[in-house]
Amino acid sequence: MTKNHRFLSLVFSILAPFSASAQTAPAYSWANLPKIAQPVFRKDTVTIIAHGAKPDGVTLNTRAINAAILACSQKGGGVVLVPAGLWITGPIELKSNVNLHLKKAATLLFTTDKSQYGLVEGTYEGKRSARNQSPLSGANLENVAITGQGIVDGNGDVWRAVHKAQLTESQWQEKVASGGVLKEDGKTWYPSEQFKRASTENRSMLLVAGKTPQDFADMKDMLRPNLLVLTNCKKVLLEGVTFQNSPAWCLHPLMCQDLTIRNVTTKNPEYAHNGDGMDIESCKNFLIEGCTLDVGDDAICIKSGKDEEGRKRGMPTENGVIRNNTVYNGHGGFVVGSEMSGGARNIFVYNCTFMGTDKGLRFKSVRGRGGVVEHIYAKDIFMKDIAQEAIFFDMYYFVKFATDGERDERPIVNEGTPVFRDMHFENIVCNGAKKGVFIRGLPEMAVKNITMDRLVLQADKGIELIDASGIRFKNVQLITKSTKPVILVDNSSDLTFDTIQYDPQASLLFSINGERTQGIQVKNTDVAKAQTRAEFNKGAQEKNLTLSSTK
Repeated sequence: MTKNHRFLSLVFSILAPFSASAQTAPAYSWANLPKIAQPVFRKDTVTIIAHGAKPDGVTLNTRAINAAILACSQKGGGVVLVPAGLWITGPIELKSNVNLHLKKAATLLFTTDKSQYGLVEGTYEGKRSARNQSPLSGANLENVAITGQGIVDGNGDVWRAVHKAQLTESQWQEKVASGGVLKEDGKTWYPSEQFKRASTENRSMLLVAGKTPQDFADMKDMLRPNLLVLTNCKKVLLEGVTFQNSPAWCLHPLMCQDLTIRNVTTKNPEYAHNGDGMDIESCKNFLIEGCTLDVGDDAICIKSGKDEEGRKRGMPTENGVIRNNTVYNGHGGFVVGSEMSGGARNIFVYNCTFMGTDKGLRFKSVRGRGGVVEHIYAKDIFMKDIAQEAIFFDMYYFVKFATDGERDERPIVNEGTPVFRDMHFENIVCNGAKKGVFIRGLPEMAVKNITMDRLVLQADKGIELIDASGIRFKNVQLITKSTKPVILVDNSSDLTFDTIQYDPQASLLFSINGERTQGIQVKNTDVAKAQTRAEFNKGAQEKNLTLSSTK
């Protein structure tokens, strides 16, 4: 067997499981969106007051609320009503066939007494780890909901560290006066000495062989919980409620099926570390619609496990519809990764508005993750004041955590090679960004087969493509401050630019770089307007740029 044959055999063996599963899946399209089954509940209603709960902002109502939920479930299910009031509580465990319904002006406020939250086995960014019990949780449930017009508040500030640079001077002085401890340089506030010690020592929370959650008692204060975690549940509904101030991630459905998140608001301060809005991890058949997010990290995020552990789980996040959502602050509006080792596919995103996010459509991974992300469709996405890139792919996303093990970072194709391919974006409008489109794949695995049609991008810079292949741009208007170049290509191939509009006084239309660059076609575009059509650097050859049907 030749070297090339061995290489191709390895590639096909890596991708075969994904190809086989894709062949048996329904042919989803804009005309045939995934269907999501909804939970159904009995009309029987019990109020938490009947079990002794008091809305006085003082009484700890943990036992009363959990008793009401358990009793309701044991009788066949129904609605557990949380009336208007300020209800202090510890961790609440959801049960099958129960709809926890918060009336308007009802607030579930989770206690700042951390002793109420036991150490449990959970996950941290896709890996088994010790965590404090989540304020709201449930596992192996069916027909479960949280609905209404009330508020769920995780009291996250007592859990989070914060850097001085993230706050105004008055906010910082208030934080320091509230208690806690400072790092030696005086630039980071920690909730406690225990938190500070575990953080500065870069201690891991992973549950490796022989470790139990109780073995982490001496760093308990650093093991921030996600506000809501639902694990391996079927027919889940979150509707109407505001979820805010999460200690870590806000909403975390994990390995759930038939999940609906409708008209929900998630709120976290901009400085909230890991303050994601919703992380949909290894879920199948899901709908996110009509939601408003204003958070401290990624807003709507698709995940499926991290590195080898995620690949072993082998559960992609698939068959999703994300529509009619508004995102304000956040590191990304719609995000895939970086923990996507189980893959993601068949996701449709439309009629969404991103206002002031760091990035708009954000795809991120790194060598060693593995996983295949494919068949992602986005249309009618409207953005304003994006701090960085409107459309972003980066296979060099790497932030080193204490929970990160050794990762194979060799530039070869193996089970740890992330694959991002086969996506279609259309009618994307962005008013204000640093860059319109940025795609950076790997030399051994390009980001490939992405079509972008009908884009209007007002940005400082236009398009940058590095290690990309099979990228198609059609009907794109680039309104950029910098025009040297308007479009940068580096070691990329099989690119098509069809009907591109740009500044008529552009200094340089194309900067073509890299000896691996080839197969660039420009169609229906007036290249004569630019002062210089193209320049070629770093081994790029002029013959690999074809100008056809141009003026």
